[in-house]
Amino acid sequence: MKVVVTGMGIVCSIASTVPSFTRALRAGRCGIGPVPDPGDGGPRLAALVKGFRFREAVAARRRLPEEIVRSALRAANRSPQPLQMDLVAAMQAYEQAGLHEARADPERMGLVVAGHNLSSGYAHDLHPKYEDNPAHLPARFALHFMDTDRVGTLSQVFGIRGEGYTVGGASASGNVGIINGSRLVESGAVDVCLVVGAMTDLSPMEKRGLATLGAVAGVEEPQQARCRPFDEEHEGFVPGQGAGCVVLESARSAAARGATALAELCGYDLKLDANSLPDPREEGEAKVMVNAMANAGVGPRDIDYVNAHATATPSGDVAELAALRRALGDSFGRPWVNSTKGLVGHCMCAAGVVEAIATVVQMRRGFVHPNLNLRHPINRDCRLAPGRLRAADIRYALSNSFGFGGFNTCIVLGRER
Repeated sequence: MKVVVTGMGIVCSIASTVPSFTRALRAGRCGIGPVPDPGDGGPRLAALVKGFRFREAVAARRRLPEEIVRSALRAANRSPQPLQMDLVAAMQAYEQAGLHEARADPERMGLVVAGHNLSSGYAHDLHPKYEDNPAHLPARFALHFMDTDRVGTLSQVFGIRGEGYTVGGASASGNVGIINGSRLVESGAVDVCLVVGAMTDLSPMEKRGLATLGAVAGVEEPQQARCRPFDEEHEGFVPGQGAGCVVLESARSAAARGATALAELCGYDLKLDANSLPDPREEGEAKVMVNAMANAGVGPRDIDYVNAHATATPSGDVAELAALRRALGDSFGRPWVNSTKGLVGHCMCAAGVVEAIATVVQMRRGFVHPNLNLRHPINRDCRLAPGRLRAADIRYALSNSFGFGGFNTCIVLGRER
């Protein structure tokens, strides 16, 4: 069954809507900057969402019915901000898909929230209040600390009564969510599925743990550090805040509703490395790319663009390019390759969804965004996008996401004509 993307929404460090995200990508705008030293030895670079105001963001969705707007404010006005960002991104996607005008059967709509351990920062921030007096703990804490609160709130606002759940795969969670959403549509369990890449609220302990692991940049000298995917001076990833949503739908349902197909989800693959460690494995990464292309019915010569996982960790960047060479063979130097993380940081569990949106935007608008800070490429044979905007005719694209613990994923997106 053909699965298409009919709606997209995003909130991140460089944009609060898909149109503003498109402009930011074209301009090569970067949301990464230094953050105050918390004194815990954690990362001092981050791509933070600034100026987010929930009520204003909800009010901006003027085309949505008043009952959805009221429901959003009632359900999430006092919720943690990460959930509010998820909801705003989903409202954008719901609106673009036209689900407010040509509605789908609520029991034929699904919801997948991509992410896990999403609210550690929220729990950490409340701990002093709990220590002072346990009775001061908010009444809804028992709901908000659970990842499934995102599912419950989103389903309530949009009246979704079909299948729904959370899925996780570390940094690959976004693609894991897209794959599971596609499977729900392909199996006939639902006609429409909202896939939400959830904003991950890291606690200081988690940030420090990543720094101790040596995975993040900007721990010692944030003023000199940069996010440098594929550059010889790459030194680690930069945490980014972000939430994204894509609406996946059967082509038949989209046609029946009169919805515009923005892109086709042509194929995908998800495989484990049988590896509990954070080290990437070339073989596993190459395998999912090869399998995803086979699932899509395309070959290496059909791929025009790759949105790489490319976190700017030395081992990760090297392994991914080696895997890409193995997967594409003689076509290795043909597609453009860039990393959206160089602009928005690593959006953690939401990364795969954010980068899928970036892929569709570039595919539809005919460009590849800059690889910022790429001065000394680690590979001269790969067609790495330069530090400036380039025009590109993209028919088929790969979007990769890999995660600690041996999670390997790849999706193939195709341009709808």
